[in-house]
Amino acid sequence: TELMYTTGEEVEVRNYKRLTPISVLDHALESLDNLRPGDCVVCFSKNDIYSVSRQIEIRGLESAVIYGSLPPGTKLAQAKKFNDPNDPCKILVATDAIGMGLNLSIRRIIFYSLTKPSINEKGEREIEPITTSQALQIAGRAGRYSTQFKEGEVTTMNREDLSLLKEILNRPVDPVREAGLHPTAEQIEMFAYHLPDTTLSNLIDIFVDFSQVDGQYFVCNMDDFKFSAELIQHIPLSLRVRYVFCTAPINKKQPFVCSSLLQFARQYSRNEPLTFAWLRRYIKWPLLPPKNIKDLMDLEAVHDVLDLYLWLSYRFMDMFPDASLVRHLQKELDGIVQDGVHNITKLIKISETHKLLNLESLSAGSQSRLSETLKSQARRTRSTKRESKAAEPPSCSAGDRSLASRLVQQGLLTADMLKQLEKEWLTQQTEHGKERTESGTYSKGTRRKKKEPDSD
Repeated sequence: TELMYTTGEEVEVRNYKRLTPISVLDHALESLDNLRPGDCVVCFSKNDIYSVSRQIEIRGLESAVIYGSLPPGTKLAQAKKFNDPNDPCKILVATDAIGMGLNLSIRRIIFYSLTKPSINEKGEREIEPITTSQALQIAGRAGRYSTQFKEGEVTTMNREDLSLLKEILNRPVDPVREAGLHPTAEQIEMFAYHLPDTTLSNLIDIFVDFSQVDGQYFVCNMDDFKFSAELIQHIPLSLRVRYVFCTAPINKKQPFVCSSLLQFARQYSRNEPLTFAWLRRYIKWPLLPPKNIKDLMDLEAVHDVLDLYLWLSYRFMDMFPDASLVRHLQKELDGIVQDGVHNITKLIKISETHKLLNLESLSAGSQSRLSETLKSQARRTRSTKRESKAAEPPSCSAGDRSLASRLVQQGLLTADMLKQLEKEWLTQQTEHGKERTESGTYSKGTRRKKKEPDSD
């Protein structure tokens, strides 16, 4: 309320009471054999989602699946399937995504665990118990008003978690006392005017160090912004355009989404509109239905890339001109993903058989390695610029090749992406070589490096 007053807004506070009772049970589920129609098992990782779904299928039951990275249409389709009294699917396996705008007919919420992985301010992965507000939001999905269940029940999978759940639910909810502030493009441009040779990522660090806010505000965590800034640092863009690209909502855990932001920025810098035909070629449309869990995760990543295109189309209409066509394409892709999720237990079974069940797309360690790789690339680029105006391609040492192999192995690069990068690098160096030859910019004593046939 105080924050709203500082903006000159009129504030009206309304309090609502829950219309149906909800109770925490005195016994845990302990076994999936004890599941009943209307149950929802809440997990906080894809590992658990796939494991529980598979175990339910082994017991001859059918389950719907909802988690955060699924397209909206797929989530709604799974919710409709679970809610349909005539559908044999009576069990739901979900993450905390069910607490965000889905109307579900749930009798009992079962917490498979009470810990949720998160990334702290230092970028480290942590496993901590869920907060009271999270627990209340999820537990409150049981026995909702206007569903077939007039009362809601909440429990845990494991007996030892039950007392902790009761303790969490009985804690007072921490009041919101502060709001986050994010530096605006105008503020960053002002800093850039006084520090013209500073990268955007470093400008952000300087801005945050100099920022002073009162007790009602804090400066937002800028790690995601800096990640994107370092990703596209070598691409020639105006500061305002670079800022917009860095605020684009991308999932750092999805290598294809990250590389797509890079590719979109590269196309923009060349003043080449990202047309519908170009995008179809880029994502290799048409796409096949998933044959295993990895294929399903790849399709989810493509859906995120189409989301990224649409987000940028609102900011750069001329360069991203085919938003309506992309929306139709996204709906088609949503249908393909829906078919995959409908048969998810089969995909899990196939993935287990072929040992392809990479349940998390990227570990926190892999994210850190990717970030360090980008930083080292930026340092090498700056160092090269200082040493000479004529940029020469890096030598293809065995260490470089092993790095490429490691990135492919970790899922940060695909073989196709690596080939494309090699092709673009060679093309770019050829063009630069021609420009330098024509303009005669080679400085005295600068030695041209002979390009080897297998150079990276």
